[in-house]
Amino acid sequence: MSIKVCVFDAYGTLFDVGAAARIAAGEEGRDALAAKWMDVAEFWRQKQLQYTWLRAITGDHTDFWTVTQNGLDWALERTGLDGDLELRERLLALYWELQVYKDVPMMLAQLKAAGLQTAILSNGSPDMLDGAVSSAGIETFLDEVLSVQDVGVFKPNAKVYQMVLDRFSCTADEVLFVSSNGWDAAAASGFGFETVWVNRSDEPMDRLFAQPQHVRSDLTDIPKLAGV
Repeated sequence: MSIKVCVFDAYGTLFDVGAAARIAAGEEGRDALAAKWMDVAEFWRQKQLQYTWLRAITGDHTDFWTVTQNGLDWALERTGLDGDLELRERLLALYWELQVYKDVPMMLAQLKAAGLQTAILSNGSPDMLDGAVSSAGIETFLDEVLSVQDVGVFKPNAKVYQMVLDRFSCTADEVLFVSSNGWDAAAASGFGFETVWVNRSDEPMDRLFAQPQHVRSDLTDIPKLAGV
């Protein structure tokens, strides 16, 4: 079957999750963060993901904004910056306006020009996703923004990937799914999607029950992989 729908994970795939800490570190009076921003960004993202997995396993679902705040609080304490409440609020505010990677707008425009349907499928809550999409100015390139909040469980639960089939009335082999998370791409592949792992950090392949069919270092080749 030919690809009809291109679906993207949001955070880390389209949106640069390290941007909040990086931008804040460059602001005046942020010397303490400037020396530790990369650790803050890494720990924040790491805990954010870990908390979604744990909540999915235990059935203790909450909104992604709560998970994001919990992850940041752990990261700030881990790096000794937890006493700076103003910094915490600044980082959280920046997270609502994350930058997209530079290859995102043109790539999405190519897909839409070719007549393909496009969507985000994310752990993010609807208000977070709407804010990020609007801030980045990419709403005109997306047919749908799907949030796990509608099914009450985080990735990689199969209910999340099923949302794409339900929304677009397509079959799994008509979907190209793109994620910067190896585990997400693997789970989507196991579900039946054709998948692309955007491996920007040149990490090893995860040892899981399935593997993505394609691995790329950025999003440039997505239109070609979709048959454009």
